[in-house]
Amino acid sequence: MRKLVIRFNAPATLTFALLALGALLLGQTLGSGVTMKYFCVYRSSLADPLTYLRFFTHVLGHADYSHYMGNMLLLLLVGPPLEEKYGWKKMAWFMAVTALVTGLVQFIFFPHTALLGASGIVFMMIVLSSFTESRGGGIPVTLILVVIFYLGGEIVDGLKGADSVSQLTHVVGGVLGMIFGFLYRGKRHR
Repeated sequence: MRKLVIRFNAPATLTFALLALGALLLGQTLGSGVTMKYFCVYRSSLADPLTYLRFFTHVLGHADYSHYMGNMLLLLLVGPPLEEKYGWKKMAWFMAVTALVTGLVQFIFFPHTALLGASGIVFMMIVLSSFTESRGGGIPVTLILVVIFYLGGEIVDGLKGADSVSQLTHVVGGVLGMIFGFLYRGKRHR
């Protein structure tokens, strides 16, 4: 009989999920001020070193357990196959770039609101996942459908004025997923 072994199969995805859980628990334990100070991105002084940290850490912050679970369930579903294709280092890089770009978009274009959560990264992964079986030329039908259903829906919701901040974050994450997909198309990790 084979021995059952538990593997840490997707280091970037699992580490991200655990760090986000830690951020959530810190905020729940020490109060929302901790979440706001370290895990939200908003317009603040460029002289404050935390401003630069928040460009990356806002993706770890979540308003509550429901917000966290909504993002993590998708992340944990889509992340491992992506890590298998691209490798954990490249996925960590994709996640960091997505955090930075969505943080900068928030900082520059929405000076009176704060942003937190991993939905930009989740949307990046959803769109990137449509490239997993892409070989050579052409555009995968899965990419077209993801763009229509996920990103199209976010654009429509944003135009309706529902919550233009998070919709823009989703669209930016999706566009980054498309860029990463086209840049690394057909390439396996090394």
